[in-house]
Amino acid sequence: MRIIKNIKTCFSILFLFSILNIFGQTGSGKFRIVLDAGHGGKDPGNSYHGFVEKEIALKTTLKVGKFLEQEKDFDVRYTRKTDEFIELVDRPKVANSINAELFVSIHCNSVTNQAPSGTETFVMGLSRTNMNMEVAKKENSVILLEDNYKQTYKGFDPHKPENLIGLKIIQEDNLYSSINLATTIQDNFTHNLNRKTRGVKQQPLWVLDAAKMPGVLIELGFLSNKEEGEYLDSDEGQTEMARQIANAIIHYKKEYFNEPYNADEVKPVVKTYKPEPREIVDSVVTKPAETVDPVIPGQGLYKVQLFASSKKKDLYSNDFKGLRDISFTFENNLYRYYYGKSYDLEYARKMCNEAKGKGFPSAFIVVFADGKASALK
Repeated sequence: MRIIKNIKTCFSILFLFSILNIFGQTGSGKFRIVLDAGHGGKDPGNSYHGFVEKEIALKTTLKVGKFLEQEKDFDVRYTRKTDEFIELVDRPKVANSINAELFVSIHCNSVTNQAPSGTETFVMGLSRTNMNMEVAKKENSVILLEDNYKQTYKGFDPHKPENLIGLKIIQEDNLYSSINLATTIQDNFTHNLNRKTRGVKQQPLWVLDAAKMPGVLIELGFLSNKEEGEYLDSDEGQTEMARQIANAIIHYKKEYFNEPYNADEVKPVVKTYKPEPREIVDSVVTKPAETVDPVIPGQGLYKVQLFASSKKKDLYSNDFKGLRDISFTFENNLYRYYYGKSYDLEYARKMCNEAKGKGFPSAFIVVFADGKASALK
């Protein structure tokens, strides 16, 4: 992340001296942006727990557009505004045809393991990590639903890694601009909404490669993770995410088109989303009941115990000092309150340190496995 921030700083300085298309000199008087809601029509994208990617992507994209349309000097276009199938090759064409300054594609993630969560933003580039390559295969595979895709994409096969590596970055400066925007988006998600970040990544994605301007592909989160899917499927969650994307785009426009930037002008988001409390109460059994959480055989689920109390507390109480994702069990007349959950021990340790930093010095990790709960030694 430090490398990306250094690139961002250096490029910002160089760009101010070298950019030719300063805002106001393009003749249009508008900052032209194309918003692309991923999938649509016969291509639903990811679908888990009743959450459908094409629907969430469209609703969130339209909210981003609505925020930007309220700003001065924005010309917002869309690849789709309804539930329709748009061929992958036509999405960047919308941006190219109007010489747009920016292309933003919005999607949702998923994996077979229901534990992973978090946001990530992709820019055009090459990466050899297996997880990133799988994302590239999945997002590019929509090509196979198109008629005459072999002719349209000149034999490109999204399932062949050698084809993915064959994609090239058209303009190097577009890459740096894309990284800059992607970093701001991820920072907004993390710092303003407390969303888990999976970072900014480079990936050979056709929809970005074909765009002649800077562009990013945003994965809002994992629909395979039920809790995250519930958030992304809610109107409040979509509004919160859309506001942060819009704020990042406003910042990008001001920074790269040499406009005065006033932090007070960036619109705050009023966080209104509150998940339904997951109350796990059983006054008879002597061990915690964790039936609401997904179980992976042979793998423990980690949570951070904050404290125990004989009194039941509101899960949004100030007693939790701003921590979210609170759950509890009830046994031996005691309520035990936990923060977060993860199948990753290292991440659980980070949660534990976070809890201690929030004012719970006695917090410790508890592992739930095979119907039993035990403190991690």
